[in-house]
Amino acid sequence: MKPISSRRPFAWRPAVPGGRDGRRMLVVAVIDKIGTGLWTGASTLYFVYVAHLSIAQIGLLMGLSGAIGIAGPPLGGRLADRFPVTRVLVAAQLARGAALLALLTTNDYVLLVVFSALGAVPDRSSSVLTKLFAARVAGPGRVRYQAIQRTAANIGWAVGASGAAVALTVGSASSYQVLLLANVASYAVMGALTLRCAEPPAPSRVVATGSGEDAERAYRPAARSPWRDRRYLAFTATEVWIFLDDSILQVGFPLWIVHATSAPAGLAPLVLVLNSTLVIALQVPLSRYGSTTAAARRLLVPVGAALVAGGLSLSVSAFGGLWQATAAVLVAAGCFTLAEILHSLSSWELSIALAPGEAQGSYLGVHGLASSAQRSLGPLVVGTAVSVGAFAWPVLGATLVAACLVQHRLVGPYARSTTLPATVNPPSSDAQLPSTTAEVGATRVKPMGHRRR
Repeated sequence: MKPISSRRPFAWRPAVPGGRDGRRMLVVAVIDKIGTGLWTGASTLYFVYVAHLSIAQIGLLMGLSGAIGIAGPPLGGRLADRFPVTRVLVAAQLARGAALLALLTTNDYVLLVVFSALGAVPDRSSSVLTKLFAARVAGPGRVRYQAIQRTAANIGWAVGASGAAVALTVGSASSYQVLLLANVASYAVMGALTLRCAEPPAPSRVVATGSGEDAERAYRPAARSPWRDRRYLAFTATEVWIFLDDSILQVGFPLWIVHATSAPAGLAPLVLVLNSTLVIALQVPLSRYGSTTAAARRLLVPVGAALVAGGLSLSVSAFGGLWQATAAVLVAAGCFTLAEILHSLSSWELSIALAPGEAQGSYLGVHGLASSAQRSLGPLVVGTAVSVGAFAWPVLGATLVAACLVQHRLVGPYARSTTLPATVNPPSSDAQLPSTTAEVGATRVKPMGHRRR
């Protein structure tokens, strides 16, 4: 009986890549989203009822914070290339908590803007640092790990938002302050758990495990700075546009349902519930379709198809009665959610595969600008589409398909290869294999079709 019981605790562990630290970071992700869910739903009301700001002041505060927060991803990525990523992540988590706690110390508008802006920088950088840690600790299983982490984060968000809804029924100033303090406490817990994680090996120190590494390396550039890598910058630019599905779901659907369809206004929150439910149900099962770099690139085709189908469905929802509009909106929500799931898998894998190991943090930091830029650009684009009318959605969908096709072409493997050093002889069958990815890259064999010597 003892051997059987000793195996049982380990039965579920292989499902989560990254070992103990990978599982610990999943707990961190859940706590992060619970705290964020508690605070996000109450933040605007806090500034209204506790800090006594006007709507215009709140809009300016959030706009300035968002603009300054754009510096977070590249800064966090750069620091992660120079210092242990776990320590940088802990610093970012504690900085987020300190900036949020500082809001309780004042109602002065200028200070509130400063504290909000200071908190936006580590908040945006944390997503890049978490992604970098996950990519390193999960290794070849990073796509599945991302899917599990995203599923766990959605569950955490739902729990936090539900808790906020209950607390906000009180409606007192102290209830908003309690929600803020709960989010601050979540950052302290996250920092303590992250400190217990071992530093994952940097890509340049990871042992190559097989031909998959060689195939993936064919996508990587020789440049060590993302700002000099025109392909990566173009890839990031297309990401800004494809990420619009986030603004369409969160901003476009509520506005469109209320202003342009016969569907009931109560359908708007149900769209977000449907979105979270589908992500939780499908993110992990669909992750197997993006488990390699080439597979992630192929996912861009169904992503484009789902986006254009969602746009057409939204257009149809403007015509017909209650039931037709409701059905069309739900179909559109399903299409955009499917595009979101598949694009998250593709974006995760390609952003890492296109980055050289020695500058992975800097590259992922630049890629993080895409999400930040979309948060500023997205509401404007979606609001324009709503104001134009039904025919704007197919046009927007067509531009999203074009972005997917452009990206599909951009992220293909390089045709070039690294020339073998003159002192290196062709390896024999019993030659010692290189021990690191750097050594593998230095002795890469030219692809088929090169000129014979």
